[in-house]
Amino acid sequence: MKLSVINTKGEDTGREVEFKDEVFGIEPNSHAVYLDVKQYLANQRQGTAKTKERNEITGSTKKLKKQKGTGTARAGSIKSPVFRGGGTIFGPKPRDFHFKHNKKVKR
Repeated sequence: MKLSVINTKGEDTGREVEFKDEVFGIEPNSHAVYLDVKQYLANQRQGTAKTKERNEITGSTKKLKKQKGTGTARAGSIKSPVFRGGGTIFGPKPRDFHFKHNKKVKR
């Protein structure tokens, strides 16, 4: 397969380049291309986002108020996600987003 070379303005330069038909003459598999792009973008992700959970918050473990007689809900710790300054319930954790293709998909 021969293709002509064009410059940045879109004009033909008069040169031709030879490409192998077994590599460049095939019909691309759109799903395999999608998986490759998805893998490339996933491998670029840093994955360092993190929030503190209730066991990582600095604070006392003392019970805030007595269990009964206050008229409000039972409160055990200032680190609870209910309170301002408390831990996050299901926040992000550092993780690796890398994945690999199957060998047959690569072919």
